[in-house]
This record gives sequence, C-alpha cells and structure tokens, in this order.
Amino acid sequence: MTHCDSELLDVALELADAARAAILPHFRRHDLQSDNKDSAGFDPVTIADRESEQAMCAVLARLRPQDAILGEEFGATAGTSGLTWVLDPIDGTRGFISGTPTWGVLIAVSDDNGPRLGVIDQPYIRERFVGGAGQAFVDGPGGRHPISTRPFRPLNKATLFTTFPEVGSRPERDGFEAVARQANLVRYGMDCYAYALLAAGQIDLVIEAGLNAYDVQGPIGVILAAGGTVTDWQGKPAHHGGRILAAANPEIHRQALDILSAF
Repeated sequence: MTHCDSELLDVALELADAARAAILPHFRRHDLQSDNKDSAGFDPVTIADRESEQAMCAVLARLRPQDAILGEEFGATAGTSGLTWVLDPIDGTRGFISGTPTWGVLIAVSDDNGPRLGVIDQPYIRERFVGGAGQAFVDGPGGRHPISTRPFRPLNKATLFTTFPEVGSRPERDGFEAVARQANLVRYGMDCYAYALLAAGQIDLVIEAGLNAYDVQGPIGVILAAGGTVTDWQGKPAHHGGRILAAANPEIHRQALDILSAF
C-alpha cells in the first residue's frame, strides 16, 4: 500500500464517520419529511441526505481541496488532482424513510479508470465494508476482519439479489427475470447492502439497472478488492452506472452474462 493509498483510505474513513454523525439523528424519526425529486415517479430526498453530503464535502474541503467531487445531492465540483470523490450520502432513501437498516453511505475515490477504493457504510448497525489500498475488510459489531467473495457455485445453486421491480425498464426486468428463473434463491429490495453482502461472501450475484455513478462506484471498489467482478450487461466497465452485473467470481459472472447480454 502506497503512502497515497493510505492517505486516501484515511480520508474515506473520516468521510464515513462524518456522514454517520449527520444521518443518525434523523433515522426513524416520526417527524422526518421527504421531498420527491422525480415528477414522474418517486425519488425521495431528506434533510439527512443533504446534511450527510454537506458533512462529507466539508471534510474534503479541509483535507483534499485539490480533488473533484461528484455527489448525488449537490452535483459536481471541479478539481485539479485527477481524483474524484464520488458520494452517495444515503443510498436507499426509500428504505431510510421506511425505517429499514438496508440503506448506506457510499464513498469512492476514482481516477479515469474507475474507483481506486470504495466504502459501503451502514451507520445504524455500525457495519462498514471497505475495499482498496490493497485490502478488503468489514468493521462492525463482530469486530474487524478481512472479507472475500464466494468461490464458484453454478447458477442453479446461486443466491441473487436485486432492487427490481422497483427500478429498470420492462426489457431490463425481463433480463433480470431470465437469470432469476435459473437461480436457487432470489431476494429483493436490499439497495447497497446487497453489494456489501456479495463482497463479504454471503451471496453470488447482484443485478440492477438504471443506476448512476454515485450508486455504483463505492460498491465497485469494495467488490473488486474482495475478489469479485462488476461490469455492465455487455461485460464492459460499469463505473458510470447503467445496467449492473456484480458477481462473486468470473465463472458465475460468465453464466449470468451469457443470459443478460441478449437484453
């Protein structure tokens, strides 16, 4: 691990701490209000989302003012270093306003080739998944220990997670369902926590669509560091978002990709 990688990891962890402190006072508050960002559907945002991103941006202004920022709530800020911090202050706001602990804070630092490291942080259960700088680990109620993705098992024995049918077009849903029909177990609605479980060796596949860069770059950093694979549905880089196939290993990735690439 280089000095630069170590410094970036330290900053990422400080960002996650700042986001936790901003978010937790609002979680499971009966008076929490949300605004809808999507006139054609429902895409909620709360004061917790905004305060979380503002808290992380304040840390970056102090520690890494030369870096660019891409955040879900406040957009892009230019930088001069060639590095961009990609921030989703609360991934899974629908879950957040419903009181479920499956939402999380997503943090990545990226260059032109994609994420160099990623963090998936679940503040309420105090579970933090980190990947990059030569390591992959979870730090939570059970202590801190390394994580790695599952070894290969065939699709008919695999566990598949998704947010469908909540996101994606009808053809994209058809692609997901074509894989799901062959999987052993399918679970829904886990938001970013599904990617954390994949990195931790609990599940085999996550398939989604309609995502943005800030939805995927943190998870990509964690999963790649833990030994997994993340691409789009054509096997191409996925760090700009879109259709996502995250897999525990190249073999199960190939099995799912053979099906999804037709859609």
